[in-house]
Amino acid sequence: MNNDKLQSRIRERLNFMPAKARRVAEYFLTSPSELAFLSIGEVAEKINVSKAQLVRVARMLDYDGYATLKDAVKNSVMSQLAPSSLVKQESGEDIPNNICRLEHANIDETIINLSSEDIVQFCRKVKEADVIYCVGWGISALVAENLYTRLLELGLRGVLMKRGSTALIEQARAVSSSDLIVVCELPSYVIEVTESIKYSHEKGARIVTITDSPAAPVCQYSDVQLHISDNTATFGSSIVSAVFLIHILTSVLASSLGEKVQAALKAQLEGLSDERVYHPTYGLKY
Repeated sequence: MNNDKLQSRIRERLNFMPAKARRVAEYFLTSPSELAFLSIGEVAEKINVSKAQLVRVARMLDYDGYATLKDAVKNSVMSQLAPSSLVKQESGEDIPNNICRLEHANIDETIINLSSEDIVQFCRKVKEADVIYCVGWGISALVAENLYTRLLELGLRGVLMKRGSTALIEQARAVSSSDLIVVCELPSYVIEVTESIKYSHEKGARIVTITDSPAAPVCQYSDVQLHISDNTATFGSSIVSAVFLIHILTSVLASSLGEKVQAALKAQLEGLSDERVYHPTYGLKY
């Protein structure tokens, strides 16, 4: 059974379920990605029900048990995320506009998910940290590097951690309890990233996660979770809203640093005035 059929079945039976079972079914209906990737214990804790209740609701929906339901939803979610599947959904001359609207929706959803409290916590943890490690793998490394560049421009001690001549877990050995790690992890989630974040968390470092879902494995170690929307009709994940988020976070951070950041920004401006590198007549921006 695909996810559409499951959702149709839930809607048909929702009004006939007891209150607690209905709450579980509504979760199945609205959070298929979490259902697909969280453990039964994590789902039970998230919606405050017993594991047995999850099994009972799965059977109410004609599955042998919870594991069977989860496998069916996971297969459906994974097939919908496949780039080839998404490309097939786009056709005709309106493809450019459809893609633009999708990216616009990613940013809109990211704004909805972002609270002032999240931004304040991010800024506070950056200012408290001795070193800020920016972590990413694959396409997520582009987001991490964007953050790292912004921190350098603000005169903050940043370190870029991405897969290179040394593994992430080796680079994580330098992390201390006084440091902050900001990790961007978009699907597909990488085991080495999760292990490195877990290792750093156990050493006492603070963790900020930028992900598309609270179901991302790194989120279990995070002190602050920032969620973005990454839907795309072609590639596995869009980084448009993630880069947008970095711009917002670092812009607010620059303002909150006050006079402390002025020297760094002045030095940056002086560098931009170097006519051996830049064409000043076209404007100086960084």
